[in-house]
Amino acid sequence: MMNMTPVVKQLLIINIIFFIGSQLVPVSYQYLMLYYPESDNFGIWQIITHMFMHAQLPNFMHILFNMFALVSFGSALEHFWGGKKFLFFYISCGLGAALLHTGVNYLQIHSLLDSVSNLNLSKSDLHVILNADYQSLFDSNGKMVQGEVLNVLSEAHCNQEQFNILRETSFIVQSPVLGASGAIYGLLTAFAFMFPNAQLALLFIPVPIKAKYFVPGILAIDLFLGFKGSSLFGSGGTGIAHFAHVGGAIAGFLMMLYWKKNQFNNNRWN
Repeated sequence: MMNMTPVVKQLLIINIIFFIGSQLVPVSYQYLMLYYPESDNFGIWQIITHMFMHAQLPNFMHILFNMFALVSFGSALEHFWGGKKFLFFYISCGLGAALLHTGVNYLQIHSLLDSVSNLNLSKSDLHVILNADYQSLFDSNGKMVQGEVLNVLSEAHCNQEQFNILRETSFIVQSPVLGASGAIYGLLTAFAFMFPNAQLALLFIPVPIKAKYFVPGILAIDLFLGFKGSSLFGSGGTGIAHFAHVGGAIAGFLMMLYWKKNQFNNNRWN
């Protein structure tokens, strides 16, 4: 394997620092994972910080697979591109992942809300319902306790089916995503683009496969597993984070096409 390049090494160190720090200060997950913009937990900095957060222990495989892929594929790309171009590509793929993930959430959320539009809930009412702590809304008998949420639902004459839809919508709003997987999928896409005939293999695939078949295959498998709530490189925070992986791959593919068209693909930036 190629020696680790400088920016890849720095990214590896940053990810490890974030991982260790987040285990020592678990509340950091609330501030550094990426939440949907309408969540009370959302912060604009999360667009970047979520890329360096990984699943809590004892789930060690999430960061392990991501960092293994970063070193393996990232070093090869940085070697040919230079550090600045590689870092730009890496962060851009991470942003593309966050954008598609958030976009899919937006479509799901508004599709659900459209189905209960007859409740005529105001923007402030929706904010209360979507950010409510549903675990604390019910007493030991399963009856909803008095409070702002009950008042809003009562005034809207909300039935059980509509409440279930609102609760499902709230779950999406409050479910965060984390991990470097989106950026990693961008790296995988770029590697297959630049070295299509390179022979690759994972531990559970003993026969080497060319990158031009391997990477699309990995993405297809991850999509399949993602719809079941898991993935090869970590499912993130919600079970639908496979769209973040697709977003990273799409961002990487579009940048590679642009660079090839403009003959920048073989040029280093430093």
